[in-house]
Amino acid sequence: MSAKPSTKPTLLSRIVWRLLLWLYRGKGYRLENHPPKLDKFILVGAPHTSNWDFIYFAGAVQDVGISPRFIGKHTLFKWPMTRFMYDMGGMPINRSSPRGYVNAVVDQVKAADRIALVIAPEGSRTSDGRWRSGFYHIASGAGVPIVPAWVDEDTGRAGFGEAIMPSGDFHADLARIAAFYRSVLPDCPRFEVLAEQAKGEVATPARPVEPDMLAPGQDSPPDAG
Repeated sequence: MSAKPSTKPTLLSRIVWRLLLWLYRGKGYRLENHPPKLDKFILVGAPHTSNWDFIYFAGAVQDVGISPRFIGKHTLFKWPMTRFMYDMGGMPINRSSPRGYVNAVVDQVKAADRIALVIAPEGSRTSDGRWRSGFYHIASGAGVPIVPAWVDEDTGRAGFGEAIMPSGDFHADLARIAAFYRSVLPDCPRFEVLAEQAKGEVATPARPVEPDMLAPGQDSPPDAG
């Protein structure tokens, strides 16, 4: 298991984080509330419709004092990018791990004292609204709650929901998540589809146990193949 270096963040990573925070504030988002105070949780973000989503989440979590983590291919953490990737919150995962992809992520979540692992469960900006189930398998395996986060691109409003502890019933918990999103964004058609998925009326997408990192310019994560 790879451990995050305990050295001071590089100048480049500090500049990038400040730039992301500046862009977030310049965009004029209004964060309506703070996330629950938890040491460890999976932060799911939706709807993922724009490259600005990454700016929002990167800026919002800094504003509320969270150091986000994201999943990336272990090959991205090689020199000369090693320090930068760790400093930006990267979590190297080897998809060919003998323990399996999800178990490799679960191991790292369990080993962390504090972690907010950011996942975009829709998988791409062109999603029809259905979620992959990787985020749920990770939360269940690590025994940590799921915190939903949302953003309304039209109004600039954004916020967080209450923590949801996985019960072991994916569809029942997905229904709770869908109900939350529909309460804050009732006119978003994606969340109507999510509610249908929770009822089993539409199928969960293929590769159900591969989580996706929230990153700009990506219709599929670098670790999905």
